[in-house]
Amino acid sequence: MTDGFSVPGPAAAGPLAASAARVAELAGKLGLSYGEVLDVHQLSEASGVPADVVSSLLDGLPAGEPDLQTRFLQRFDLLRRTRLKPNGRRYTQQEIADGAAMSRQQAGALINGDRRPTMEHCDAIQRFFKVHAGFLTAEDADALNGALQRTEQRLLQDYAGEGDPLERLLQDHGVRGIAWRAAQLPTDKHRDKVTEWLDLLLESVKPTSPADPADPSDP
Repeated sequence: MTDGFSVPGPAAAGPLAASAARVAELAGKLGLSYGEVLDVHQLSEASGVPADVVSSLLDGLPAGEPDLQTRFLQRFDLLRRTRLKPNGRRYTQQEIADGAAMSRQQAGALINGDRRPTMEHCDAIQRFFKVHAGFLTAEDADALNGALQRTEQRLLQDYAGEGDPLERLLQDHGVRGIAWRAAQLPTDKHRDKVTEWLDLLLESVKPTSPADPADPSDP
């Protein structure tokens, strides 16, 4: 760990390490420091995973909270601390209850850990705080990997350029997401198939030359 960010350690392996490596590579291409894209506290806020667990996971160490109820309480507390009202204050239990269509007693019991959440509770709270599905329940490694993948998507968008027509084409057709998935395929043969598909798609949308104007001498 360096200056508040963590670079994947030698023990790191698997999808999480692969995502972190791709993010680090993109950061280098964009002239960004690792600290700007792999900040432990930012990744913690984006994923809901405690900062110390983020550091351990990026270092390839076994870490994370296996108990769903405990994870829920950690993530719910983080949401209340980091997703604030426009005036900078926390949402009250009543405001959360109203926004999530539950009673104040239900919201209080969930916040205090006196009641186990249902999937309906989780979905309603996630919608209220405008976070992605699974924020409150995903296992820590999966949640962190998801945050890294979303970071990668943003960096890819920056790398391609917002005003680039090809970038708009890739966005409109969902090709960038397909290319990202292709990077996780096991062999070059599989990735070549995706490349062939992309070539066909790009060929199909190339602008055609305008038709020659009619010769006025033609009948």
